[in-house]
Amino acid sequence: MSILVRGGRIVTAADDFVADVLVEGERVALIGTDLDAAADRTIDAAGKYVLPGCIDPHTHLDMPFGGTVTIDDFESGQGSAACGGTTCHVDFCIQGKGQTFAEALEGWHAKANGKTLIDYGFHIAITDLGDDERLAELATLPEQGITSYKLFMAYKNVLQVDDETLFRAMEVAAASGALVMVHAENGDAIDVLVREALDRGDTDPIHHALTRPPELEGEATNRAIQLARIAGSPLYVVHVTCREAVDPIRRAREQGWDVWGETCTQYFFRSIDDLAQPGFEGAKYVYSPPARDATNHDVLWNAVRTDALSAISTDHCAFLWDGQKTLGKDDFTKIPNGGPGLEDRLRMIHHFGVREGRISLNRMVDLLATQPAKLFGLYPRKGTVAVGADADLVVFDPERRQTISASSHHSKCDYSLYEGTEVAGAPELVLLRGNVLVEDGDLVGTPGIGRFVRRARFGEPLETGAAIPS
Repeated sequence: MSILVRGGRIVTAADDFVADVLVEGERVALIGTDLDAAADRTIDAAGKYVLPGCIDPHTHLDMPFGGTVTIDDFESGQGSAACGGTTCHVDFCIQGKGQTFAEALEGWHAKANGKTLIDYGFHIAITDLGDDERLAELATLPEQGITSYKLFMAYKNVLQVDDETLFRAMEVAAASGALVMVHAENGDAIDVLVREALDRGDTDPIHHALTRPPELEGEATNRAIQLARIAGSPLYVVHVTCREAVDPIRRAREQGWDVWGETCTQYFFRSIDDLAQPGFEGAKYVYSPPARDATNHDVLWNAVRTDALSAISTDHCAFLWDGQKTLGKDDFTKIPNGGPGLEDRLRMIHHFGVREGRISLNRMVDLLATQPAKLFGLYPRKGTVAVGADADLVVFDPERRQTISASSHHSKCDYSLYEGTEVAGAPELVLLRGNVLVEDGDLVGTPGIGRFVRRARFGEPLETGAAIPS
């Protein structure tokens, strides 16, 4: 079906102008003023923004963790994403101990099969490099469109890798055209602090944050940067929370090193005080790294404004408060780490970032769509509004008022990190490759429409003008 989006304010990372967009098939066919073009459907976008579909480079759907599994599978998680204006995400395929990467990927593809509402890719999360055979297999993943490797420097005895494994993966990435991602916290020191806290009888949720101080995030971030520099690998530091981690990333970028960082929506709004709420309410805010002192909110806004940090993700990793988070009622180490947020990112960043003058509208698009697309091998196919690009479009009403609540979101999670927050600005219509996913704010897409995207090697473009390779 052809669609003509008429008279909207098209906003990309670089441009801002009023024009029409003609969608034919799955791609943008024409952009221009007062287009003389016939279409099966015309959408009046006057007074609205026309944005590229947002890309979330950091999600965890249907993921086992801490004796349970995240509550959102690919259907509910991607439905939530679509309603929030996100049309593509990259989820983490976590290699089990002793698994080949092929075995891990087979399992994650099965999780997505038949349930997908938006396009998606996978990062490979390395937990066991093993022998030379596994290293050789890792080097072949970019040929399969898996062009990013994640390693955990925390979660000792569960996901954490040692520095030798991290460095060897970096060397493979440098040679194979992949981007290394790190969860940067010093897991060994955290393990000592956790055991000491439990020995004292400190079991409440607040101790999750107190045993993971910001200095240990800063130390691990700097260590990863220096190792990547020696290995010749590009590096992407996920979910940065504090000045201690921002500063080494900023310094590396000022020196022209291939280092990038992201933060997440929740780190602009939640603080360590939230974990101290009574009645186990603080467990809702247990994720890693933890929410920091509120003075870091301004640090992060400045970092995304100045490109010290280059993307905003959600790290959507949703667990029920009642029945999953409560596994840690008497021991904070047993609280599953993670929170919801896939649906809320665009609305929260638009209202508190753009409307309140912290970042520009163009910068918002850059952080939520264009930079993730460029860094993760999706650009220019995705992440912008351009002729030949996928028709992943969001018609966004900047004046549409909503109150964020678990009672209305599309995640299966029983709470929201932003419960009761009133925002101005929300997606009205969302297209995925020219297919209507969301209309008047309601999810209308059919599971199965989303496709796996074989992403380009780091620094290379994902070609436009042909069907998505899958």
